Amino acid sequence: MSNEITLSEVQEFIAAFWYHYDQGHFAELGARLGDEMEYLSRSDSGNCPFEDLLAAELHGKDETLAWLTQHRNENPYPLRHHATNVFRTGVNGDVTTARFYLYVNQVTNNVPFDVSSGVVDVGIRREGDGLVFTSMTVILDAEDSVTFSEHAVKTATASTAS
Repeated sequence: MSNEITLSEVQEFIAAFWYHYDQGHFAELGARLGDEMEYLSRSDSGNCPFEDLLAAELHGKDETLAWLTQHRNENPYPLRHHATNVFRTGVNGDVTTARFYLYVNQVTNNVPFDVSSGVVDVGIRREGDGLVFTSMTVILDAEDSVTFSEHAVKTATASTAS
């Protein structure tokens, strides 16, 4: 894959974004969002019991930053977002796309525990001497785990029905 945005740049950019989000550094978050930002967040089923807390479909930097700020302020501290298995998925003009797992934990009664996990797809481009997100789609895991063979049948059935 030929691209000026290297995998190490993508990884460092994503890690810094989540660090600044967790710490409530909202000016740093804003500097990492492109004006054309498209943000989508939901659960894998789209109808989990707490869907209203995580669902968002946002357009533009200002709307996205406002929601991220409100969402962060309504959640506990410390809260840690971990981006793992980051890899580039393609290039579309000046935008590099990437995918990664997201794992989130918080601390209760002095013990870290799992809050959420999911898959994130992002678009990233250069702006000035830095990088900005052009898009982010966060699909959080909310369905109970099943064997992969059961999942495969369910997915095949769903795609045949549509």
